[in-house]
Amino acid sequence: MPVKRLLTEFGMGSSLRRLDYTEAAKRAVKDALWHNSINLAELYGKDKSAMQITVEVGVQDPDAVDKDAIAAIFPYGQITVVPRKGGLDVPREDGGQPTVIANVAISIALDLEGAA
Repeated sequence: MPVKRLLTEFGMGSSLRRLDYTEAAKRAVKDALWHNSINLAELYGKDKSAMQITVEVGVQDPDAVDKDAIAAIFPYGQITVVPRKGGLDVPREDGGQPTVIANVAISIALDLEGAA
């Protein structure tokens, strides 16, 4: 059986004053993950390290996202971070750095060959 996407979680995070796209993205990942505890790999008789985790990050400046910092949040799995144009930069009336809003979609897939 081919690799099959089994779960997608969504999150939102922000950087209020530092124009830090990576920090906003990290907060969005934690928002998505910290709301649940799903033992997906074990459900199919697989090790957690077998999970293929794709993190799509939407921010206004995708090149400013540190993909390694995002991947480091996950304690296991095969992590792929894909920054994309998205999110929102909210201008500040005082002329300061805009507030950055990042959105993420985290998809979990497993190779179900021989799954229990």
